Amino acid sequence: MTEQAGRQRVVEQRGLYYEEFDTATRYVHQPGRTITEADNVLFTTLTMNTQALHLDAAYAQTQPFGQRLVNSMLTLAILVGSSVAQLTQGTLVANLGFGEIAFPHPLFHGDTLYSETTVVSKRLSASRPGQGIVVLAHTGRNQDGDVVATATRSTLVWSADAHAASKQA
Repeated sequence: MTEQAGRQRVVEQRGLYYEEFDTATRYVHQPGRTITEADNVLFTTLTMNTQALHLDAAYAQTQPFGQRLVNSMLTLAILVGSSVAQLTQGTLVANLGFGEIAFPHPLFHGDTLYSETTVVSKRLSASRPGQGIVVLAHTGRNQDGDVVATATRSTLVWSADAHAASKQA
């Protein structure tokens, strides 16, 4: 950090403002997240999902994948969550919704989820001055590079000047 007139400069961790989102950029989120059996069982039971494919090892062995599957909602939560620090921490006004979501390949206990995001589109909000709508395409891959999840997400984010002004108001 640099000192200015005896004061330290403050750098706040944040996501991107509307102006900073770039449709020509692929945002790679680090680190990856290795999904454990405990993660899957806890998430599955917390969300009251009784699907035996997530909880019953003996049953899952008799099914086409031969083992328990990671709950797809956990996969989606980690896929989106891993993007927050880099893209929307402190700059998000609201999640507006999710578009197409797909899980083209299973995720298993011990697999590592790596995620990245591209910007599909962005436009200034007509009804909320100083904010913009950014549509994000999230992609998750396992440690072998197989795509395990995709999702599009519409977000409402601050522009830099409007956010600064809202903090002073």
